[in-house]
Amino acid sequence: MKKTLITVAIVAVVIFLLALPKLNLFKKSEEAAPAGAPQGGAARGGKLSVDAIILKPSQLDNKLNVTGSVLPNESLELKSEVSGKITSIYFREGKWVRKGDLLFETNADEIEAQLEKQRYNRKLNEDNEFRQRKLLEKDAISQEEYDNALNRLNTTEADIRLLETQLNKTRIRAPFDGVIGLRFVSEGAYISPSTVIATLYNISPAKIEFAVPGRYSTQITPGKKIRFTIESDLKTYEGAVYAIEPRIDPDTRTLKIRALADNRSGVLLPGQFIKVELILESMSNAILVPTEAVIPEQAGKKVYILDKGKAKEIFIETGIRTANALEVLSGLKANDTLLTTGILQLRPGMDVQIAKLN
Repeated sequence: MKKTLITVAIVAVVIFLLALPKLNLFKKSEEAAPAGAPQGGAARGGKLSVDAIILKPSQLDNKLNVTGSVLPNESLELKSEVSGKITSIYFREGKWVRKGDLLFETNADEIEAQLEKQRYNRKLNEDNEFRQRKLLEKDAISQEEYDNALNRLNTTEADIRLLETQLNKTRIRAPFDGVIGLRFVSEGAYISPSTVIATLYNISPAKIEFAVPGRYSTQITPGKKIRFTIESDLKTYEGAVYAIEPRIDPDTRTLKIRALADNRSGVLLPGQFIKVELILESMSNAILVPTEAVIPEQAGKKVYILDKGKAKEIFIETGIRTANALEVLSGLKANDTLLTTGILQLRPGMDVQIAKLN
């Protein structure tokens, strides 16, 4: 029985060895592929199949992106110059006022009474000065007597001007056009010069304040245009630089800049956070190449161009980097055919075939 099993096993092994060549278990993958099919990026005839673009001059803006905030064109806290009780408030919160509009008054009864008294004194002193002058013309009195009468009149005039000034300090008027914010006191409240009544804002135009690194100080001048966006608004707004701080902050090494932007719609509110795009320089004939076409090396950066059907290695000098392209300062020119795919397989002098040309 044992010999029979050994004999069956030997026969099975022989049958397997005879059938093995027909099973193709060890045939190479290359032999299994159809004849003439390209391998990897290779095209027919042994050429590497790649994509390419023809370089053309294009517009390039050297941009600087920073953050900033919106400031009012003018703003101030409304306060009284004198202490006293508020007798009248003429403005409404959140409403527009004109320059010179009366906003509120404090109690001025005492000043008005003194002013009325001095006006009566002025009339009396005017009459007295007139009589003394006529008498002096007739040499009926001395010059000293006339001078005393004139001095009393002039003193009364000065007292009246002083009281009128004090009276004006009890009546607060708007120093410029603007919108009144929330008020913090009511009629009848006793206030002092330190009491804030409300805040007046002029928000049209709006001021845009931001800071840039000090190294850009020579590239920014009054009149330079900016674009910016505000939170929760997809609209892009525009403005122009009007003032530059003549000093770089020694702590942050930044330069503070302000621009003006139209705000007749009232959308830009003081304190808003903004993202500013400042165009430092615009170039109309820049040569741009895709970043994926550039090969960084220890000796510099290089690209491949098509030259008489073959790949040619070119070392380039680059400038500004954008989101997906690099500016080429030297090495390439307009109408060069830049190879953009198969970069790692390319070698100088290699035959290439353009599969797609943009």
